Amino acid sequence: MARKLSAELWDKMHYLFRDFNDRMVHVELHYDFEINIEALKTVLVCFFEKAPVLHSSFTDNRISPYWTVEDYKIDDVLTVKEVSEEALESEINEFLVQYIPPDASIQMKVAVFNHNGKSVLCVVENHMCMDGGDLKYFMKALCKNYNDFVEKGISPVDLKTGTRSYESVYEGFSAGEKQMAKNLYKNVNTKDDHGFPFTPNNIVDKSFIAKRKIPAEKFDLIRSAGKAHGATINDMLLTAYFYSLYELAGFGKGESVSISCAVDLRRHIKDASDQGITNHTAWMQCRVPERGTTIFDTLTYVVHSSNQFKEDRFIGLHGLPLLSFGYKIMPLAASEEVIKIGYANPLLAMSNIGILEVDKLALEGHEPTDGFMSGAVKYKPYALLSVTSVRKEFTLSMCCRGNDEDKRRIEKFFDLMVKNIDELIV
Repeated sequence: MARKLSAELWDKMHYLFRDFNDRMVHVELHYDFEINIEALKTVLVCFFEKAPVLHSSFTDNRISPYWTVEDYKIDDVLTVKEVSEEALESEINEFLVQYIPPDASIQMKVAVFNHNGKSVLCVVENHMCMDGGDLKYFMKALCKNYNDFVEKGISPVDLKTGTRSYESVYEGFSAGEKQMAKNLYKNVNTKDDHGFPFTPNNIVDKSFIAKRKIPAEKFDLIRSAGKAHGATINDMLLTAYFYSLYELAGFGKGESVSISCAVDLRRHIKDASDQGITNHTAWMQCRVPERGTTIFDTLTYVVHSSNQFKEDRFIGLHGLPLLSFGYKIMPLAASEEVIKIGYANPLLAMSNIGILEVDKLALEGHEPTDGFMSGAVKYKPYALLSVTSVRKEFTLSMCCRGNDEDKRRIEKFFDLMVKNIDELIV
C-alpha cells in the first residue's frame, strides 16, 4: 500500500497560490571546479529518503488533500550537462524557469552544468515542500554531507527530520502567550491596489528571471547609512523599492502604498533541529502614507512601519488560526473559496532571503564564486523582489511570466533601485 503524508497548512496554502505564481524556488551556485557527480547523486538519494515529501505527489481530491510517496530514479532528479561558455546562461535560465507540477513524482530537480573545468549547481523545488529558509538550510546540509562523504567516507544522512506542522511556531511561547497567539484570527494585512506597471496578460508571455547586481563595496555603505537613520539594510532596500515604484509607476506623491515583506516564523521556534523541511514564512505589510518630498522622508515612513511590526511579540502569526480553522472545518474546495475572499494576496512583495554563506556552501574546499536564490515566478499583476548576497554583493531578482516589454520595465526598475540606493548612501 502506498505511503501517504499529511498535507500541512502551508502546503495547502501554497497550493492555493497556484493562481498567483508557479510556486518554484530557485538556486544557482557557481564553482571553479567540476563537482563529483557520483558523490552528489549519493547525497541527493540519501536526502530524498530522509525527506520523502521530495519524492511525493500531491493529490487534490477537493476534500482532504495529501501527499503520496512515490518511487523515483536519481536520473529524474539530477541532470548533468557539458555546455559551452556561449550556451551556459541560456541553459541555466531554461532549467531555472521550469515548472514542477504538484502531482509529479518528484518535487525538486537539480542540474550541474559543466563548462571549461567549472560547474554551476542549480536547484528548482516546489515551495509547497519548503520555503527559502529551509532551502538555504538544505543547500548547506547538502554541501556539508557531500564534503564529509568525499573527504571522510561518512554516510551522507545528516538532514533534519521531524514534524512539518505550522503549529511548531507556538512551541516557544508560555501557556498564556500560546493561547493569545492562537486567538489572532484577524489578518492585519489589508488590500492595496498599487502594483508593478506590467503590460496586460498575453498568451505569448513566458517565464523569465531578471537580475541586477549591487557591488560589494556598497554593502557597508548601505549598512552604515542605515544605522545613522535607525534603519536596517532591509529598511534601506525596501525604501529604494518604494521610491523606485513611485517613479516607475507614476504613483501620486500623496498616495499611500504598501509592500509585503517575508517574515521567517522560525524566530518563534527555540530549537528547529527537530523540525522537518517545511514552510515557516508569513508576511508583514509595510505601508508608507505618501512618498514624501525626499527619499529620506520615505525611509522615515518605512522605519516607522517596520518597527511597529517588529515590536509585535506575535509578528507573522496574525491570521494563522483563521487559516487553520478554515482548512479544518471545510473540504479543501470550499475552504479555498472562503480563504480567497478573506485573504488579500499582495500585489507588491519583497523577500530578503539574506546572506548565502560561501564557507558553508563550499564543495571540496571550493567556495562558490557567485550565486543567488529567488522566489517564485509571479503571474501578472503580482510582483516579488527577491534579495540575496554573496560576499557582500547583492543580487536583486524578479521572476515574472511576461514579455520583452515587461523585461524592459523590470530593467528600468532595477536602474531606479541602483540610483535610489546611491541617493540613500550619499
